[in-house]
Amino acid sequence: MVDRMTPPSHLVGTGMTSPRTRTRMIERMRDSGIQDERVLNAIADLPRHLFVENALAHRAYDDDALPIGHGQTISQPQTVGRMTELLLNAPNAPRKILEIGTGCGYQTAVLVKLFGEVYSMERIAALLDKARAHLRAVKLVRARLVHGDGHLGLPECAPFDGIIMTAAATHIPEALLDQLVVGGRMILPIGTQEQHLWMIDKHASGIEKTQLDPVRFVPLLPGAI
Repeated sequence: MVDRMTPPSHLVGTGMTSPRTRTRMIERMRDSGIQDERVLNAIADLPRHLFVENALAHRAYDDDALPIGHGQTISQPQTVGRMTELLLNAPNAPRKILEIGTGCGYQTAVLVKLFGEVYSMERIAALLDKARAHLRAVKLVRARLVHGDGHLGLPECAPFDGIIMTAAATHIPEALLDQLVVGGRMILPIGTQEQHLWMIDKHASGIEKTQLDPVRFVPLLPGAI
């Protein structure tokens, strides 16, 4: 008899993709300073090995960025946790989120677990198709995925309580600032050779910018392909 309460084996993982390996990843994230249990639980629930190529599945729970094709990467788990925690703990208790850079859909999946309404943009159509398949596999299909130029955002769906960017910009895109509510927060990497994570809080009186950790992301490129 099949135990209907047991998740399918491809979601649970074995060996280097086992729940024990996933638990060790969460312990490392907690040791690095990520403390919000909502974030840690959301990431612990997600089978990261399903978002990477089979040949890299044994490295899925290392704290490394991994290639996902088309010159793009899946971010380090620690970076995903850090950015998500900063967004989740914004003063305005954000509900409606815009993600720039869907990639393989892993960060998107974390957002869907934590926020009420998630929009995600990706400039590479082939990657967006992969992300859709990955999100279907983990039964997280609530995000609205859009093929387009992330610099431009989604003005037709704005405003957003929070914006998170998973590619490095050279500056804060003005269009995205315009689409952020007053009281909202944007988390993004900025820089070329030297990059830092930035937290942007939009107040009625102006923009507050806080430089955070050094990071390494692929560049935010214009256009859609």
